[in-house]
Amino acid sequence: MTRIRTTIGLLLCVLSTARLAAAQPPQVLRPPVRDARPEPRVETGADVQVEPRLRGRELLRIGQDYTLGSGAAIGQVVVIGGAATIEGHVDGDVVVVFGKARLSSTASIDGSLIVVGGGSASITSGARIRGDLVVIGGRFDGPADFMPGGEHIVIGPSALSGTLESLVPWISRGLFWGRPIVPSLPWVWGIVGLFFLVYLIVGLVFHHPVRASAETLHDRPLSAFVVGLLVLLLTGPVCVLLAVSIIGIAVIPFLLCALFLAWIVGKVGVAQWIGMSVLRQESPDSRLQSARSFAIGFALICLAYMVPLLGFVAWTTVGVFGLGGATLAFIAAYRRENPAAPPRVPLASRPLPPVRDYVAETPSSAASTDAPFVPSAPLPATPVGSDLASFPHAPFRDRLAAFVLDVILVVISQQLLDLNKHDSTVFLLLLAYHIGFWTWKQTTVGGIICQLRLVRVDGARLGFADALVRGLSSIFSLAVVGLGALWILKDPERQAWHDKIAGTYVVKVPRNWPL
Repeated sequence: MTRIRTTIGLLLCVLSTARLAAAQPPQVLRPPVRDARPEPRVETGADVQVEPRLRGRELLRIGQDYTLGSGAAIGQVVVIGGAATIEGHVDGDVVVVFGKARLSSTASIDGSLIVVGGGSASITSGARIRGDLVVIGGRFDGPADFMPGGEHIVIGPSALSGTLESLVPWISRGLFWGRPIVPSLPWVWGIVGLFFLVYLIVGLVFHHPVRASAETLHDRPLSAFVVGLLVLLLTGPVCVLLAVSIIGIAVIPFLLCALFLAWIVGKVGVAQWIGMSVLRQESPDSRLQSARSFAIGFALICLAYMVPLLGFVAWTTVGVFGLGGATLAFIAAYRRENPAAPPRVPLASRPLPPVRDYVAETPSSAASTDAPFVPSAPLPATPVGSDLASFPHAPFRDRLAAFVLDVILVVISQQLLDLNKHDSTVFLLLLAYHIGFWTWKQTTVGGIICQLRLVRVDGARLGFADALVRGLSSIFSLAVVGLGALWILKDPERQAWHDKIAGTYVVKVPRNWPL
């Protein structure tokens, strides 16, 4: 029974809060309930004079201290982020979360005393606890011979309790108020100074990426916010899909590290962007002026972090802007390093070579004969290689239709061969099927039906290495909710992500194009 009561006591603060949130106004025709207890009493101000008799009442304090005077009685006490001083009688339990509990010599608790989250329980000789005494992550100060009526449990070393105890003021005056910086706490300013130094070093070392991110935020703030929000929303599903694909598990750490670095660089860029908006930066290439802009922006961001409720809103907004600005700057840099290929002229519209290249040098006597014309230089042969790359790039619907046909073919083959031993059989067969056909025929069965061919961006045929890279990278394109394949719809070259990685095009050929 004591173990059950201990568990109930630990959850008491949550239940009391939920009960207050779910309380409904009384209805006129509600049937009477026997032994109905009064509504909980919530105190939110400073210490107030407690009535001599509050037996059966429940009290909840959030972010404030509470004192039960000597000779007073109450049903139950729950204090979150404050101190509870008990001098009278408590019929039920006393629960203190992220705070301290003090029991004087006249204190009497019929239930249990529970202190959770780095607080302390200070008990004077003469105090009585009929239930359990549970202190988790804190310390116990009391007489050596003190024993409660139930179990006596204290968990947490002194070092841990000191650390947690120092967090209690930040939780009560920072977390509960919705702000990450509490100006009255000295150790908070130490952390702020550490972040300032780290961000300053990042801004000086990675000057060009930070400047690109700040310029992107200046030119496209709305786009940066939307992209940052999209990246945050897709990170979880992408990681889950990569983990499900088994092969993509190795990609997850690199993806998270890249997002973390982009977040850091982006936040420095946001601070620099704000500073540039306040005080114009004459030379964007000057590291000294960039550091000045960053310091101004960092100070303004810290001021926003001190405002209740607005603090956490500003913190999340800065993170979203930073991630979006860094992502857009990376995309722009990638496009500069890998510009789109110039538009190719279709084969049908190409001009024919001059006629003189095909006229044979013949004697004058042969020129007057009626012999058929036989050119000395051969006529252009069937276009291959670079000519294949000149055909129009295949639209998304044709590529989707070819892929669906290939999937149906592979599934039918799996059923005929009775390869149902493992769930990954279809996946492996699809991968091997595509890599083999791309290497052999530069297309698949579905591609033949839909008149599609594969060609490298330089016009050469695909080798096994090219097909292998394209097949493995296509896993990533499909794993991110198909976003890599849907990229064809907006890309000017109609390339998916795996096309860009492998350096390939998918082109539409005439019906009679040879294999």
